[in-house]
Amino acid sequence: MSTIAQTDSVKASGDLARPPERGMDAVVVGLLLLGLAAMYVPSYIMLAQRVWSTDEQGHGPIILALSVYLLYAKRHEIAAAKAPPDYLFGVPLLLIGLLMYVIGRSQFIMFFEIFSQIVMLIALTLLFLGRKALRLAWFPLFFMLFMVPLPGTLVAAITSPLKSAVSAVAANLLYHMGYPIGRAGVVLTVGPYELLVADACAGLNSMFTLEALGLFYMHLMRYTNAVRNVVLAVLIIPISFIANIARVMILVLVTYYFGDEAGQGFIHGFAGMVLFMVGLILMLGVDRVLSAIFKGKNQRAA
Repeated sequence: MSTIAQTDSVKASGDLARPPERGMDAVVVGLLLLGLAAMYVPSYIMLAQRVWSTDEQGHGPIILALSVYLLYAKRHEIAAAKAPPDYLFGVPLLLIGLLMYVIGRSQFIMFFEIFSQIVMLIALTLLFLGRKALRLAWFPLFFMLFMVPLPGTLVAAITSPLKSAVSAVAANLLYHMGYPIGRAGVVLTVGPYELLVADACAGLNSMFTLEALGLFYMHLMRYTNAVRNVVLAVLIIPISFIANIARVMILVLVTYYFGDEAGQGFIHGFAGMVLFMVGLILMLGVDRVLSAIFKGKNQRAA
């Protein structure tokens, strides 16, 4: 009886002497989250008011939600992957992220301001959990890149040729189908109506969204063949282009048969849904073909 009591007292004294690591970890994590919230909640409010409410950047909240979900799903693996802190890369990245945030916030450069959050998260992961945890969290952090607003000059440089290409292909297809359609730049004339192919119909935003969804799909399917993943990711670009052509053609036909009000009303938004339906169907079809090709290669190699 005395031996058991003595052992229990030793255990109790050892528990009292051990520092409350879990409590300290919770405090540190809480302070970090509070600091990040103070920095980036105003940024997200600005995004919601000025950027995500537009057709061009409407995919932003979806990307953010999926990124948070992926990080949440890996939270136990990331927390258990503690390794020595990497100060060699963590400290410089932290300083770079802070500098980008200060420049972006003070000079109203939204690209720097939002991109700095990804840099900060990478740096904090290296400083507190090490490289092993970063290897586990790399895809959700990389996925967040798709919600970063691109600089306006870059968007304009890419959007202009895309609009011209989409307009030209859609007009030629409808002309060969027998419709009275003409084109002057990005303005399509069908019957008595004129339609301007706007930036939202150019395909850049849908290209980003479909690319992001394609990468998310490949991540969920756990494809390990790098060549297959690269081929599918590259093919999503022409898939998005084809889907945008289908969208423009639908809007032209609706306007031709039902008038300008129908083309600019509910059908305009519905055509955007059709775009993603066409894009996803084509992506799944290409994925099925790639599955057959790479399965056949594996069988021949075996």
